[in-house]
Amino acid sequence: MLKVWFLVFIVLSNGFSSTGQDMHNSTVPDVVNIGALFNYNTTFGRTVKIAIRAALEELNANPSILGKTHLNVILQEDSKYRGFLSISEVLQVATKHTVAIIGPQSAVTAHVISHIANELQVPLLSFSALDPTLSSLQFPFFIRTSHSDLYVMTAIADFVDYYGWKDVIAFYVDDDSGRNGIEALGDKLAEKRCRISYKAPMSPEPTDEEITNVLVQVALAESRVIVVHVNIFLGRKVFDIAKSLGMMGSGYVWLATTFLSGILEMNTPFPAGFTNNIQGVITFRVYTPDSELKRRFASKWKNLTQGETANDPLGLSALGLYAYDTVHALAHALDAFFKQGNRITFSKDPKLSLLHGDNLGLDTLNIFNEGNLLRRSIYEVNMTGVTGTFRYTSDRDLVNPSYEIMNVVGTGFRSIGYWSNYSGLSVDPPEALSSKPANNSRAGKMLRPVIWPGDTTKKPRGWVFPNNGRLLKIGVPKSISYHEFVSQVPGTDTFEGFCIEVFLAAVNLLPYAVPYKFIPFGDDHSNPSATELVRLITTGEFDGAVGDITITTERTKMVDFTQPYIESGLVVVAPVKKTDSNAWAFLAPFTPMMWAVTAIFFLFVGAVVWILEHRVNDDFRGPPKQQIVTTLWFSFSTMFFSQKENTVSTLGRFVLIIWLFVVLIVNSSYTASLTSILTVQQLSSPIKGIESLVNGKDPIGYTQGSFAKNYLIEEIGINESRLVALNTPEEAANALKKGPHDGGICAYIDERAYMELFLSTRCDFTVIGQEFTRDGWGFAFPRDSPLAIDLSTAILEMAESGDLQRIHDKWLLRSACLSQGTKLEVERLNLKSFWGLYLICGFACFLALFIYLIQIVRQYIKHSSEEVHPADQSTSSSGSSRLRSFLSFVDEKEEKVKHRSKRRQTEMTSCRSSIVGSSISFSSNKDYAHSSPHKSDGGGEA
Repeated sequence: MLKVWFLVFIVLSNGFSSTGQDMHNSTVPDVVNIGALFNYNTTFGRTVKIAIRAALEELNANPSILGKTHLNVILQEDSKYRGFLSISEVLQVATKHTVAIIGPQSAVTAHVISHIANELQVPLLSFSALDPTLSSLQFPFFIRTSHSDLYVMTAIADFVDYYGWKDVIAFYVDDDSGRNGIEALGDKLAEKRCRISYKAPMSPEPTDEEITNVLVQVALAESRVIVVHVNIFLGRKVFDIAKSLGMMGSGYVWLATTFLSGILEMNTPFPAGFTNNIQGVITFRVYTPDSELKRRFASKWKNLTQGETANDPLGLSALGLYAYDTVHALAHALDAFFKQGNRITFSKDPKLSLLHGDNLGLDTLNIFNEGNLLRRSIYEVNMTGVTGTFRYTSDRDLVNPSYEIMNVVGTGFRSIGYWSNYSGLSVDPPEALSSKPANNSRAGKMLRPVIWPGDTTKKPRGWVFPNNGRLLKIGVPKSISYHEFVSQVPGTDTFEGFCIEVFLAAVNLLPYAVPYKFIPFGDDHSNPSATELVRLITTGEFDGAVGDITITTERTKMVDFTQPYIESGLVVVAPVKKTDSNAWAFLAPFTPMMWAVTAIFFLFVGAVVWILEHRVNDDFRGPPKQQIVTTLWFSFSTMFFSQKENTVSTLGRFVLIIWLFVVLIVNSSYTASLTSILTVQQLSSPIKGIESLVNGKDPIGYTQGSFAKNYLIEEIGINESRLVALNTPEEAANALKKGPHDGGICAYIDERAYMELFLSTRCDFTVIGQEFTRDGWGFAFPRDSPLAIDLSTAILEMAESGDLQRIHDKWLLRSACLSQGTKLEVERLNLKSFWGLYLICGFACFLALFIYLIQIVRQYIKHSSEEVHPADQSTSSSGSSRLRSFLSFVDEKEEKVKHRSKRRQTEMTSCRSSIVGSSISFSSNKDYAHSSPHKSDGGGEA
């Protein structure tokens, strides 16, 4: 019986074991096919193949990932990696039930086969198709396992901005990867206010002649900062031809994207002469942080490459590292996919089934039913590989994009710094800065010194004038007035004047030649509009503008100006007439209010001093009439510090000292103002400044073509109907002389630089008020023009050396009427300038009176207690009698009061003594009277 049960148990065990095995086979297959689509006959393809096989060997030998399931890679040769012809290769891989495809090699192919991946729902993992437009929105099954070109273009834009260059030339292959990468570069440069000034595309498979022709055009362009964005198969050839054309010398800046660092890494160690033609080139290498995994993989790379290459070395590049991590990431995703209970199944595509009977055999292709689930698992991978942290952001890009900036020098290359999207440019590795707050300021960016082409450490200027025989077209406003600034020499094409000489002197200071020609702008009948001249720079009609051009807000929005070489704001010029002195000129320094307040304070201070001195000083006593005269005389004599009355009291002296200080200031101000009025010629004008013009209705003149018109209308608010355009200084002078009532103008508004010349020969007019704008003149050039920056530096050098002032004196120095001692209506001194002094003086007077009042009240109370007899204290006096008594006490001299008080105290003392004596005598007599009867009684008895 036991044997029977034992046999049953064995049968059941085998049955359950068989069922479990069948379940395993149905859910987790023993082998999973993945495809790899590259050209393995190239250095690139060999590197990828070695890395993929190395990763598969490690994964298939490691049961912790995928258990007993093995990954099988189908290495499909993509010998025609040029788009449409690659379709046949990817279709061959798809028919073998692959769950994912690694590749393709180029972005052009990726654009094509991504549509196939979308249809078959097979994830397409690529680390070499870096076109930024290969987005997960358009191609959801395209998964990039490295960083797109968007980030290297951002790094290049930061590098260009770091060195202060504004224009770059883009040299690229005219395919999807090249065009879209350069578009990304243009966007990033625009964020830094830089631009691509010239694009130099070439065909995907160019001949040497085509590359030469494109490089010749680059050499003729203005910029010397060249960004090269080609593939690794064309990189060496481009630089070899550039070297033969003499374009690898000093003055050039070559910035290569990751293709050049890939070439350098894969060919390490370099063959003899390998770097001769790329000396000084800057290239960007994908940065992978140092780690134990990376060092271990690098140490066995040499063994892995043995037998795969002939005699040429095959260095470990970032491509090999990302190929290795791509396989590992796919394995982790499959492991998570199976652990979630998912299966691998394929089904017919109903759309392709409709093509049954065609000769293409498309109906044999199957859809990977769980493709979406596997795609989701790939985006959820979070591992640490040989490239560092492998994790996707919410935008489905890998985290921590960063690059190492390499400088090709000698027989190798050296690191000059790093770039990451978190910390920007830095000499420290990105992982060292990841834990610190981001510092994106310009001061926080730093790179090591660079050895540029031509074996120089001096930073290249980054641009030259185009070597195409073209001269810069410099527009010059041809005005019909003020020829001292700009004028055309009659019968020639040359110009002269202050502005022209400043420009020529600045150009001579530049360290390079500037080919240019002056082109007149104007019709010889009216002054041209400087704003219109500036606008023509934006249209390309002119390459710059030189002349009396004011730097305004409107114009700076269109062009870039140099440093101002002369300051010139708007001023008001109006007719003036001479004002002769009259018999009442001595009253002119003060306003009526000032005279009134000053007189009141003279009387007030005199009264205060009289109150403080009346009880103690005989000079302030006497009959009422005498006291009034004395007080008035004392008050007004302080104006000349000639008062003969002395002050005795402390409070009186305190008030007098402060008042004399006030008088000193008032006297000095009066004397200075009166001297100016009597000695300086006075001018008067009904116009007081721009404010009076705003409130008036009279016509106002301005120079035709000046920005003053728009400023007066838009900023000041003057009605346009009041403005009169004038072309020449003579027209302006005649209009001013006529006046507003005879068809002329009441005032003429223009820039001070013009007005100084205008007034140098016209003494009937003068500047009214102050400048109401703060502008300057500069030379105009297109936006971001390096010439504007260099000329600004030259103008500053001229200002520091005094050359600018010498040119100014040569053309503009005149003997102006304004320097002949005339003055426009001396301003009268008003109370506003002195109210502080009067406030201090008034406060001192009231303080002294308050202290005096307290003292006098205390003395009066003491005096009253002494005057009133004790027997009369119960009888209260009336209020009026107390007031009369107080006033009488105040009017009485203090010395007399003290003398009377002292005499009364003496009398009271003597009175008390006599009373005490009388009391003692009375007491003695009383005792004697009591004792006398006793004596007489005794005698009688005897």
